[in-house]
Amino acid sequence: MAAPRYDVLGIGNAIFDILAHVDDDFIVRENLTKGSMRLVDGDEIARLYADLGQVVRISGGSGGNTIAGISSLTGKAAYIGKVADDEFGEAYRHDMRGVGVAFDTKPLSGGAPTASCLVLVTPDGERTMSTFLGACQALGPDDVDPALVADAEVTFLEGYLWDPADAKEAFRKAAEIAHQNGRKVALTLSDTFCVDRFRSEFLELIKSGTVDIVFANEHELRALYETSDFDSAVAALRQDAKLAAVTMGGEGSLTVTRDETHHVKAAPIDKIVDLTGAGDLYAGGFLFGLARGLPLPDCAAIGGIAAAEVIQHIGARPEVALVDLVRQAGFKV
Repeated sequence: MAAPRYDVLGIGNAIFDILAHVDDDFIVRENLTKGSMRLVDGDEIARLYADLGQVVRISGGSGGNTIAGISSLTGKAAYIGKVADDEFGEAYRHDMRGVGVAFDTKPLSGGAPTASCLVLVTPDGERTMSTFLGACQALGPDDVDPALVADAEVTFLEGYLWDPADAKEAFRKAAEIAHQNGRKVALTLSDTFCVDRFRSEFLELIKSGTVDIVFANEHELRALYETSDFDSAVAALRQDAKLAAVTMGGEGSLTVTRDETHHVKAAPIDKIVDLTGAGDLYAGGFLFGLARGLPLPDCAAIGGIAAAEVIQHIGARPEVALVDLVRQAGFKV
């Protein structure tokens, strides 16, 4: 088997993020569930946006953030995501290519605009998201380039995209091509919102071996197995998944296989500013370590370093070269 050209290929929702600081009263007044993600239409995004003060606009999307993190670690990364042929879409393409990511998905012309996500950040750093999927929902199997999938060590699938029928078909097509070429497939559960909607399908992907690597936070894991007991959920995951990484906020993370479990402490931080992208960047660091053949605890530690960087500033993309932080921590990458 030939060596892959890319460490990781991400497939996800290409979303332009609009970030704003708000107080808790704003969340209550708008009847939002703090820390959650909900799907809305373009009119609702516009209504909320009109009530905000200063905002920061940046390319985002969970899978895109993960891929940008891998590139910041000097990993070789590619991305498949649907944007429109509009201003936000052009900015998104520019941002991804600007950080060294191969992004050649054909843009949507004459349809819905590029997706956007309003990220409301409260003083505790928690983020509450309202997402307009727009052009994202047009991604389908024709957007999956077989040669690109075959040329990636890991294909990383974003749970947020597991909704439209065409996107599911694209996911399954990518997973089949990856396995035919001896590559691995990873899935992030993304959000308890996604887990509640697609629990049985996510479990089928994991148990059937369609997915080789699972990323989840502790809340998503409990939701997946419908239990309040974290240890029970981990035990169930150990039986179902080949490899999983579970984040636990300030408590660090777990790497879980059928044979062993490792707990890795969280990387130190000075102050939490914005939790947006923490799980995304953790996945990027973990997959980068995995592509380098590092032991699982080291993969988790690198993921923790990447997550720690991104939560100490606004926005879900790294502001410094993550590879420098990883090397400073003693990893030879």
